[in-house]
Amino acid sequence: MSATLLDRDLETAYTLKPEQIAQFREQGFIKLKQVLSPETLDYYGMEITRQVIRLNTNTKPMAERTTYEKAFLQVGNIWLQSEIAKEFVFSKKLARIATDLMGVRGVRLYHDQALYKEPSGGITPWHADQYYWPLSNMNTCTVWIPFQYTPLEMGPLSFAVGSHRFEYGRDLGISDESEAKLQKALAAQNFPYEESLFDLGEVSYHYGWCYHRAGPNTSKLSRSVMTVIYMDEDIRVAEPANEAQKNDWKGCLPGTKIGDLAASPINPLLYHAE
Repeated sequence: MSATLLDRDLETAYTLKPEQIAQFREQGFIKLKQVLSPETLDYYGMEITRQVIRLNTNTKPMAERTTYEKAFLQVGNIWLQSEIAKEFVFSKKLARIATDLMGVRGVRLYHDQALYKEPSGGITPWHADQYYWPLSNMNTCTVWIPFQYTPLEMGPLSFAVGSHRFEYGRDLGISDESEAKLQKALAAQNFPYEESLFDLGEVSYHYGWCYHRAGPNTSKLSRSVMTVIYMDEDIRVAEPANEAQKNDWKGCLPGTKIGDLAASPINPLLYHAE
């Protein structure tokens, strides 16, 4: 695919139906098919994989890792390391979908993050992403983009339907504790569990407070995934509620003060509705 066609694939609008927007707001997540072409995923996936290999610092044998470390290789803000990765992260198509789903004026980048679940990688415990973010409202979401067809044996993302309104467990980071406590609490509240494969080109969006997890990777291939976290362009920096949020404030919102617009130099506006 030519550079022009790649650029078009990242920029051309993906039209959402009203019922898809309603589904996202009611259920807390949505899976969308044929958002990106196989050629786009292959081109940008190769570069992001190269950066993950170069930047990854988790070199322990799997048997010596914690549950969190077994879940995935995690590399953030790759857009600052690679102009090619930046093209992908700054996709107007992906940012516009986030804007439309949340019903906001526009979205800024919180950060990007590669999540590569190696062969024999363990579960990703139940959690909500916004536990880590010192932000003033709930208009945040993550797009989860697999670079390959992702069957159940590779550990695709799964969701507790409607759990973005459930406030129990919002003080739990990714851990054995979050897996055990949230598994029990979500089941007790009868939240439906949605787990299914991802076709090539299919992506998901989920609210920051939507509870989700992933199974282990029992295949012989890496589950290669890129994520981009979007936040309402009008969101502000909130008082950190835990140590993780203090760390994110320093690393993801550098130079900002509590109450400031969450718009540091590394939080650019990615899309604004005209």
